[in-house]
Amino acid sequence: MGTEIYRRFRGGRPYWGLISASKDGAWLVGLFEAVGIPAIRGSSNWGAREAAAAVIQKLKDGDDIAITPDGPKGPCYEFKPGGLIVARRAKAPLVMIGMEFMRFRQLKSWDRFIIPFPFSKVRIRCRAVEPAELPQNREEALTKLNSIMAELNGPSV
Repeated sequence: MGTEIYRRFRGGRPYWGLISASKDGAWLVGLFEAVGIPAIRGSSNWGAREAAAAVIQKLKDGDDIAITPDGPKGPCYEFKPGGLIVARRAKAPLVMIGMEFMRFRQLKSWDRFIIPFPFSKVRIRCRAVEPAELPQNREEALTKLNSIMAELNGPSV
């Protein structure tokens, strides 16, 4: 859906995608590049420091970054500390996006990946979270972000 959000709602304003450095991530990089979304490669398992530094720099430059907050291994819909850390260091708001598909197939993978059927209706929910809204305690902040993710992803989660 990241490519469709870019196409419909970004008005030509680019954003960067943080994509795993794994072989699977290469497929996503190819898809993103085909629609004009550049990638920063890295994950908690490989290149984490370099990727975090690049993300923070892009945010400080005024660019936007798309991150899947549950990381490369999950658990599904559990906000990991990396997104919180880079947002705090860059003093950037988090814009959290949840989607609900009316007709879809769900895979039996760890992330319960959803493949929407062609022409399926999609409900997109968003919420901006300013840095000042988050508790200073990391665990409390992550609990709040997980609560927002559950709210945004609706009943199909």
